[in-house]
Amino acid sequence: MVKVLMAQDKSGSSPVKDQTKKPRVALADRVYHSLYSRITNGEYAPNSKLPPENILATDLEVSRPVLRTALEKLREEGLVYSRQGAGSYVRAAKHAPLGFAKVETLADIQRCYEFRLTIEPEAASLAATRHNEAILREIEHALDLLKVATGSNQHREDADFAFHLAITRAANNHYLEASMRALREHINVGMKLHGQSLMSDGLKRLEEVLEEHSAIYRAIRDGRAEEARTLMYRHIEHSRDRLFGGSLLSLKM
Repeated sequence: MVKVLMAQDKSGSSPVKDQTKKPRVALADRVYHSLYSRITNGEYAPNSKLPPENILATDLEVSRPVLRTALEKLREEGLVYSRQGAGSYVRAAKHAPLGFAKVETLADIQRCYEFRLTIEPEAASLAATRHNEAILREIEHALDLLKVATGSNQHREDADFAFHLAITRAANNHYLEASMRALREHINVGMKLHGQSLMSDGLKRLEEVLEEHSAIYRAIRDGRAEEARTLMYRHIEHSRDRLFGGSLLSLKM
């Protein structure tokens, strides 16, 4: 019986150098998702003060204008609020993602994986034939963050989600992207638990998962649509099976 408890990149590269390679909008979107993940995961508790902008910008390897763009989006969504002269503070999201109830059981996590298996392989296939250089760099950057985390025997679900979201964006189908964004908190639960199980199994497992991500990236980069589809399907399937220990729950009505 499966038992699961529910509940930086330190490469030294220059933020300015990174931004010469990527449009500000893409960078701000990545920072937004990273901060969103930290907030929804409880790393930044409701009503707690976010770190000062200079510290956050250094941590996330972006300029302060890029960081402020991301913070503004978080404010618009009601996840962050400002106190004049005191900085930015966190508050809990008021609403669940549109169309999806909160993850409450292991069965919900399994259903989320099931749904991902229906949309993400197709997104990867489309991304292989529709991507441009800008979105490819965004996928690559998320992969770089995963590489650094793996080298430190860590898993970063924010980078993991950013990788998968960027691929749906590369598919250039806003319905696929909207579905991923709506599922963000749900996917994050599975990614967090999966990451914890990987770290408990040692570096070898983390490296295996990193190679799965890398292979997907290479297939998309090189335009190999069917291979990208197959690799994405296997990656999500492997993640689910690693988390559930190969013993899936019966979802019969």
